[in-house]
Amino acid sequence: VLNKTKEFEEAVKKVIKDVNLDNDIVVSVFETNIRVLGGLLGGHSVAIMLKEKGEYMQWYNGELLHMAKELGYKLLPAFNTTSGLPYPRVNLKFGVRHPEARTGTETDTCTACAGTLILEFAALSRFTGTSVFEEYARKALDFIWEKRQRSSNLVGVTINIHTGDWVRKDSGVGAGIDSYYEYLLKAYVLLGDDSFLERFNTHYDAIMRYISQPPLLLDVHIHKPMLNARTWMDSLLAFFPGLQVLKGDIRPAIETHEMLYQVIKKHNFLPEAFTTDFRVHWAQHPLRPEFAESTYFLYKATGDPYYLEVGKTLIENLNKYARVPCGFAAMKDVRTGSHEDRMDSFFLAEMFKYLYLLFADKDDMIFDIEDYIFTTEAHLLPLWLSTTNQTISKKNTTTEYTELDDSNFDWTCPNTQILFPNDPMFAQSIREPLKNVVDKSCPRGISRAEESLGSGPKPPLRARDFMASNPEHLEILKKMGVSLIHLKDGRVQLVQHAVQAASSLDAEDGLRFMQEMIELSSQQQKEQQLPPRAVQIVSHPFFGRVVLTAGPAQFGMDLSKHKAGTRGFVATIKPYNGCSEITNPEAVKEKIALMQRGQCMFAEKARNIQKAGAIGGIVIDDNEGSSSDTAPLFQMAGDGKNTDDITIPMLFLFNKEGNILLDAIREYEAVEVLLSDKAKDRDLEMENMDQKFSENDSHKQNSEEATSASQDVGAVSEEPEEGENSDVTDPDSLSPAHADSDSISISNQDSYVPGTDEASAESSAPEPACTQGDHQPQEQETETESNSKVNWDNKGQPMESILADWNEDIEAFEMMEKDEL
Repeated sequence: VLNKTKEFEEAVKKVIKDVNLDNDIVVSVFETNIRVLGGLLGGHSVAIMLKEKGEYMQWYNGELLHMAKELGYKLLPAFNTTSGLPYPRVNLKFGVRHPEARTGTETDTCTACAGTLILEFAALSRFTGTSVFEEYARKALDFIWEKRQRSSNLVGVTINIHTGDWVRKDSGVGAGIDSYYEYLLKAYVLLGDDSFLERFNTHYDAIMRYISQPPLLLDVHIHKPMLNARTWMDSLLAFFPGLQVLKGDIRPAIETHEMLYQVIKKHNFLPEAFTTDFRVHWAQHPLRPEFAESTYFLYKATGDPYYLEVGKTLIENLNKYARVPCGFAAMKDVRTGSHEDRMDSFFLAEMFKYLYLLFADKDDMIFDIEDYIFTTEAHLLPLWLSTTNQTISKKNTTTEYTELDDSNFDWTCPNTQILFPNDPMFAQSIREPLKNVVDKSCPRGISRAEESLGSGPKPPLRARDFMASNPEHLEILKKMGVSLIHLKDGRVQLVQHAVQAASSLDAEDGLRFMQEMIELSSQQQKEQQLPPRAVQIVSHPFFGRVVLTAGPAQFGMDLSKHKAGTRGFVATIKPYNGCSEITNPEAVKEKIALMQRGQCMFAEKARNIQKAGAIGGIVIDDNEGSSSDTAPLFQMAGDGKNTDDITIPMLFLFNKEGNILLDAIREYEAVEVLLSDKAKDRDLEMENMDQKFSENDSHKQNSEEATSASQDVGAVSEEPEEGENSDVTDPDSLSPAHADSDSISISNQDSYVPGTDEASAESSAPEPACTQGDHQPQEQETETESNSKVNWDNKGQPMESILADWNEDIEAFEMMEKDEL
């Protein structure tokens, strides 16, 4: 595609020579199909095309196809189920259910995992004349179609591979389902089987009826499709506008694409998940290409140069924020610009390809791209396969298909050509109303806590006046049926038993007190929670490419108000804990001081280094192995006294991130960092230095090693489960002034608390201000004693329901992590 024909030929030779498929490893059937099998078939397609042209690949004799066939046979044991749905995992050497296979016990798979096989398996059958592959893929699709929810015509996310029961009954066009819909339409294009188009049209009608809420695409329940299943969207749905273009339904494609672009302009990248009011839900971005794919198809359909500007923005953001010495790194947090040590194969297979094709002229291509169809991993399969080796009869006739009287099918024939060549304003007229959809989404108004605390009957003891150490207060609580429990971690839990109150009036007072405490705790948490900060290594050989996620402090310089941040070389202080007068002030003066957590309050450390002349401080966690990959965000609390005298910025690094910085110091001695609210663009001077040093192989190697060490391959953060506790009681975080009043966990056992909607206060995000620079945290809990834990029930949404939602989110994310989805 990139016209690198010699390089392609050399790469094919290396694959043939070095790749061995007969390994004792357990792989995802879905991932292996779309990435490895699809890659081999796409390579074979291009190889035979080049060979026919007569200049390159004259030696090629179908070696990639032979490897693809070998791999296909290795995947077939996964289909040994009564339903025909494949096991999600297979051992390439031992298959499934073999004593040494270490797989075959799974019962569930995602809809996309079982429904995204037909293109590669059918192509393998058509290329080789061996029909078994296409037969198995068709059988899996037939089973999913028969198990769709008949009244809504929707499918769920997860299905039992033995019984066909829906395990997860929510439905959308994103994670877990996305490429199932894509492959139904593309199977019709590649194979010419009308039944695939009929099925797609049936599903599409349901999607546009229930899931499409322009410009949003929201998951619903398959049995109750008018009921939304969640209030956030995942980034994988960004492929859907491109599929709508292929279907010919342009208007909703333009609307959803524009909404996604506005989110990207706000956060530089599309967060892994974002809420319906366009705030970050999951902050990661693993360099997914789906939005670039849709941009390419929309440009092909409309010819509107606006989409070239969109592509330019994508390229600029990749170079500014994701480029590292050894390639491009996935974003760990789009708000801070921190990285993961990860670059998935889909980035190379899809992102570069779609961006290149977006800007390429026809003369830039050595073959006609319209003769091929893209798999979900953007591998190319030739359309002439539709008339080759049709060795199987079309048994999968669609049953119970009814004609759909719907305007969506006016353009039912897939088409990647320009659909509106004479109306360049068409796309713009659709986009215009959506230009400010993201910025206008955040509502304004007083909080529920302000309303609750300002009116209504007052209990005899106000929540804001309560002190756990006051005997009179405890007596009042007892009268109201509220008991107090001291937890092992130093927090205090309040539990109300209405039947234990002295009277029914006292029970009502207790209920109001609990309501006040819940609202007060929630309000304090929202007021005090700060967004993550960034420690960016800006000196050679990093030049700003290494960004570490840092916890903020509730005292000292507010980096969000000092956009330039604080820049300086780092110096380790003596004593390392910073709990007494600094004995090496000459080394610390005008530098950013490094110190270890523990043995005294954070504010005390800050005062000591400030007195020694430091311009900032970084506290490194002494808990071996702690990491921002797995731990909730840590926020440094004050000491209960006035901290206005502390004017320098203070940030907290977990042990893993701290060691990255310490390793850089050991290797390069003089290390300069930037403390800021988010990663900054590398300046021109840095880029010039970078170019100069990149010519030096040894320097470049060191840079790559240091950067590669910066982040482990990380699973995307999961929402905390019930019972997770990031409150701590060590001297660094527990403020004596807050120990009695702020570290309270509330439980209302005998009665629900009416009039509240904060049931997930333990893990949900604070409501951030709605500004263009909105980088508030959405997932992290602060690790300070000054932010309360709140455990309670809610009449509108019982705790069991909340936990079920959390567990569904976690399951969905685990599935995404395992299977790219």
